[in-house]
Amino acid sequence: MAAEIETISTNVSHGGVQGVYSHHSDACQCDMTFAVFVPPQAASGPCPVLWYLSGLTCTHANVLDKGEYRRAAAEHGIIVVCPDTSPRGDDVPDEADNWQFGKGAGFYLDATQEPYAANYNMYTYVSEELPALIASHFKTDMDRQSIFGHSMGGHGALTIALKNPQRFKSCSAFAPICEPSVADWSKGALEKYLGQDQSTWRAYDATNLIEDGHRFSPILCDQGDADQFLDGLLPGSLRAAAEGRDIELTSRMQPGYDHSYFFISTFMAEHIAWHADHLRAG
Repeated sequence: MAAEIETISTNVSHGGVQGVYSHHSDACQCDMTFAVFVPPQAASGPCPVLWYLSGLTCTHANVLDKGEYRRAAAEHGIIVVCPDTSPRGDDVPDEADNWQFGKGAGFYLDATQEPYAANYNMYTYVSEELPALIASHFKTDMDRQSIFGHSMGGHGALTIALKNPQRFKSCSAFAPICEPSVADWSKGALEKYLGQDQSTWRAYDATNLIEDGHRFSPILCDQGDADQFLDGLLPGSLRAAAEGRDIELTSRMQPGYDHSYFFISTFMAEHIAWHADHLRAG
């Protein structure tokens, strides 16, 4: 029997339906909210699924409001799923004064350290629990899935694709955190979630995963050269790791763009069209 979901809102957009939903998550032990855009083509049959993972401080709503993805998704007949970035609720442990950790900063990993291990299981949530829920409630073709994201969500998209290469047809990222094990704005969170043994961090670091033998192709990464967080994103680390390792990586530096949704929305339709090509080919 399919798990229940609650409909928070639905709106017609570009001939499809933009919905926001909630459900109780077993993985995160709290109620979670997510967004799904269903294109008009779903009226005729199952559609491929594109997962979008958001960045630090975000919820499902940031890309919903500012990402400008629905026109392209409707044109290409793609369902777009936008999960939250962390567990939520009054009982979920947090550091309210630290935007790089806790609520809004789940880093798409499964925590092993107390008191975070009970709730902060975003890797399991995004890679297992939510896909099963989406498959049971929406007209999806789960044999055709791709994934992308921004910043922390770009990190999540890369690591999830690298660890599940048979599931996804393509992976892209806007300004991903490419080596969170060494970046100042992420290594503190990894230590709190995963402990002091840095060898355990490698499972949630795209650069390290490639170095350790994980492979995924194709990957598209766009980065703005005016990004205020460029020193912590380390796109060169990902390029260096992929070089000579049978990974089809396209890494582009976009002049003048920063880290904001002005950057993301500019290239959103191009990323969706790129994913659509690979989803059709699959």
